Amino acid sequence: QVQLVESGGGLVQAGGSLRLSCAASGRTFRNYAMGWFRQAPGKEREFVAAINWSGSRVYYADSVKGRFTISRDNAKNTMYLQMNSLKPEDTAVYYCAVDRSGLLSGRVHEYDYWGQGTQVTVSS
Repeated sequence: QVQLVESGGGLVQAGGSLRLSCAASGRTFRNYAMGWFRQAPGKEREFVAAINWSGSRVYYADSVKGRFTISRDNAKNTMYLQMNSLKPEDTAVYYCAVDRSGLLSGRVHEYDYWGQGTQVTVSS
């Protein structure tokens, strides 16, 4: 089993940057593909980005491609999401989770062990 804790959220102006972290407990972190999702008030949880176990393959939602970068450091049991050129529509609670499929899925139901989330607010 894996426990995930997100951090790094906050309030930033449009055009600014934030770096989210997802710290994992358990020695099996390096075995898993991982992903980031977000959920805005009144909206469904949506896929943001995914990364395979080694970090050699990544996958992004079209809405964040070119602005966000997903990465991981297996030695530190941590995954990251670097967010640049932030927009007000990026405002949401951001979650990390384990990709059970291992295929860099964009589907919420294929993820487990969700963290508690970290709030990102982008002001205009």
